[in-house]
Amino acid sequence: MADLSQTPPSDFKSALLRASFPDSGVGIARLADRLSKKLSQDSLVIQVTDSLRSALQVDRVALYYFYSQWKGQVTFESLGDESLSIIGITGADDCFNQNYAQMYLEGRVQVTPDVSQAEIQDCHREFLNEIQVKANLVVPVLTKQGLWGLLAAHHCIAPRTWSDADIETMKAGAKSLATSPSIQQH
Repeated sequence: MADLSQTPPSDFKSALLRASFPDSGVGIARLADRLSKKLSQDSLVIQVTDSLRSALQVDRVALYYFYSQWKGQVTFESLGDESLSIIGITGADDCFNQNYAQMYLEGRVQVTPDVSQAEIQDCHREFLNEIQVKANLVVPVLTKQGLWGLLAAHHCIAPRTWSDADIETMKAGAKSLATSPSIQQH
């Protein structure tokens, strides 16, 4: 992924899209941008992600949408601090494959209390480090069509233990998000 640290904030989103889709046509970038705009106007999406961020006391809650076979990007986020924005970032696509997709289709919940100590692939750890994640909690967003994407809670300050209540709260949030018209249409 390109180094975007010197990119002015006003151009950050478009720079992320260019870095995320360097050789593919602008069609995917436009699709993701349209979805991001729809999600940012969807009161249910805003309410659920903001509520999750507040209830879990995390720095960021992000929605990661799969725009093609296990390739995707962050299309919406609720932030405690705008400097933590990762909107448009594609993630560690090389790490995600059919095996992971199947596990998430079956309801997998990824609980990572400490990214530095987690038993995860190196490419996944590098990605999480790039976006300043110290601990994360990830649940699937499942629609009638299948695995729409992932809902992730990111704790960026320090490692953190996730409780059973945190996990249930995230699962309930993902279920609620799956009913959003913005998500149902994609």
